[in-house]
Amino acid sequence: MPTSQIINLIRKDATIEWRQKHTLFGVLLYVGSTVFAVYMMNGQPEPKVWNALFWLIQLFVTVNSIAKSFLQESQARYRYYFSIVSPGVFMASKLIYNLALQLLISLVSLALFWLMLGSPIIQIGLFLSVTLLGGMALSTVFTFLSAIAAKANQNAALMAVLGFPIITPVLMILSKLATKAILPVYQEGWWQLASVLCLLSLLVVILSLILFPFLWKE
Repeated sequence: MPTSQIINLIRKDATIEWRQKHTLFGVLLYVGSTVFAVYMMNGQPEPKVWNALFWLIQLFVTVNSIAKSFLQESQARYRYYFSIVSPGVFMASKLIYNLALQLLISLVSLALFWLMLGSPIIQIGLFLSVTLLGGMALSTVFTFLSAIAAKANQNAALMAVLGFPIITPVLMILSKLATKAILPVYQEGWWQLASVLCLLSLLVVILSLILFPFLWKE
């Protein structure tokens, strides 16, 4: 894949994101207000509740920030992109950009959680690694679903229908992986779960690069 084309497309997405920064700031405001509401209602939750809240908020943040990846593109833009780049390059740029955006928002969310709800994290490096895996899994899945929804008459509701059976086990795996960084207990099969999550993300990336050209031609 031409690296320069991917970089240019990523730069284009970043420019659009900055020009429409109300969307990004709206997502960050949503995270901040949700964390503050949890603090006002419950104070600092116990570690397991803290962990569950963090990943649930990451899910909603991903839906709001990544879902628009393809839905914001008009048919005229698609025709223009078709004339200058290949479908694989276009999809690769979306996957990379959405992963970077998801990781940025995840780190901001973690900082807000730490500031308002305290930090039960014992192994910060391990939790950051799990956050990286989680951001990779969530962003790749919803980027692919956004591409499908964009070709289904811009039907964003389709993402929820298709994503629920995939995202539910992903969230359960992430919660179990993060528990090791929060509670000083032995987690049996930790590396197996981490491997499954990595393979799932890799599978979604491969499927995206293979199947998107067929969606592109529609």
